Amino acid sequence: MIKESDIRKDTKAYKVRRALSTNWDVTPILINVSVFLIAIGLALVMGCGGVQRNHAPQDWKEETLKWSSTDTGDVSLPDLEEGATLDDYVLYAMLNNPGLRAAFDRWQGALEQVTPARTLPDPRFTYAKFIEEVETRVGAQEHKFGLSQTFPWFGKLDLRGRIALQAANAERQRYETARLELIFRVKKIYYEYCYLTEAIGIANDNVTLLTYLESVARMKYKSGAGLQSALIRTQIELGRLEDRLRSLKDLVRPVVAKLNTALNRASHLPLPIPKALPESSRDLVDADMFCLLSEKSPRLKAFDHLAAKEDLAVRLSEKNYFPDMTLGVDYIDTSSRSDASPKDDGKDPVIATLSVNLPIWRKKNDAVRAEAETRRRAILRERKEKENLLVADLEIALFGLRDADRKIALYRDTLLPRAEQGMQITELAFTAGKAGFLDLIDSQRILLDFQLDHKRALADRAQRMAEIEMFIGGDFDLEAPAQAGRGERK
Repeated sequence: MIKESDIRKDTKAYKVRRALSTNWDVTPILINVSVFLIAIGLALVMGCGGVQRNHAPQDWKEETLKWSSTDTGDVSLPDLEEGATLDDYVLYAMLNNPGLRAAFDRWQGALEQVTPARTLPDPRFTYAKFIEEVETRVGAQEHKFGLSQTFPWFGKLDLRGRIALQAANAERQRYETARLELIFRVKKIYYEYCYLTEAIGIANDNVTLLTYLESVARMKYKSGAGLQSALIRTQIELGRLEDRLRSLKDLVRPVVAKLNTALNRASHLPLPIPKALPESSRDLVDADMFCLLSEKSPRLKAFDHLAAKEDLAVRLSEKNYFPDMTLGVDYIDTSSRSDASPKDDGKDPVIATLSVNLPIWRKKNDAVRAEAETRRRAILRERKEKENLLVADLEIALFGLRDADRKIALYRDTLLPRAEQGMQITELAFTAGKAGFLDLIDSQRILLDFQLDHKRALADRAQRMAEIEMFIGGDFDLEAPAQAGRGERK
């Protein structure tokens, strides 16, 4: 009969029997060590200031769903057919412009960096093979397995997550800046398209009128009732006006191409005739606009978030003076002895480990903190420089708005009525034979110039209003009546 001692004691069957035959069990030890590591890990993580909080902006998911819907075709683009409004153009551009989408993707990508920044580093598994087995009383040690987890110092994970969040917030403001710039770009080109359409209509009417007058001058000249100089002058004015009309018509194509580019459409695609230029305006107080610029401009908010990010980086650098903790468990595979049967023969030891790094290089940590403080000062100075530039640009835009308002009032209330009245008086005088043909041509040319200048002023005012909206991050309804009680613009 084969005895128990004859069985190879280094076999798995023997080790299992040996473990079952003894009072020592590795399972409770492993459980206790695991519970110990988990408890310490949770304590460290909970001490990080609540890193599990969701710091992402509430509207991030809404924005993501919007863009995802356009990718999958769930949201259709507006139809730019006859009767399309400016809002249709703006919505089309916001849903289809690749530059704006790129800015959104950068913001979304920055948000995805928040979770990794506030998550514990990956646990580390190690394996060691004893090239020369270590002989012990209970057997030879052959293999070692280890599992460890590093826990940063209290508050580090929270600060890293908040730093990543501030960087994402800065990208959000860059996205908002790109959105406002796109809206301004669409509105500016759209209003230019409106001006060209109305200018072409006015020029066409005047060409029709001058063509008729030229035929009248030719008939009078042939009959001997008119002068050749009047006919030549009429033909010169008609040639000038036809050239002006051709220039306006030729300008339509590049303007439509620019608008199609903002909409991410082929440049040659036609666009419907836009609606008339808005006649109404809003009374704006300059001081209010500058306050809104300082409070709402996404360009400035981006700098604010970057400065907050560096503030947190300074606080994080202060944590570098304290050590991180690494907890681990090592398991050593021990073979059974073949020459004897000592107590705990082949017993596999389990070791709990604790290690910390030693932040003794203070100059390195001092340099990291100084770098963060220097970056913060640089960002604040850049913000001040950007604010100064934006204030100057807003000042110019407000001047352009006031200048356009002044011209609109001048043409609408004074020059155009008088030019129309002068044209009527000249027509009556010409019919009665008391005015010359050249007087009629001059009156018609003056009226044409005033009509075009009035439309140009309307377009300039609308464009300047759109530019102010871009600066202050707001939106004005140009079709709505002016607010009452705002007072005079200062």
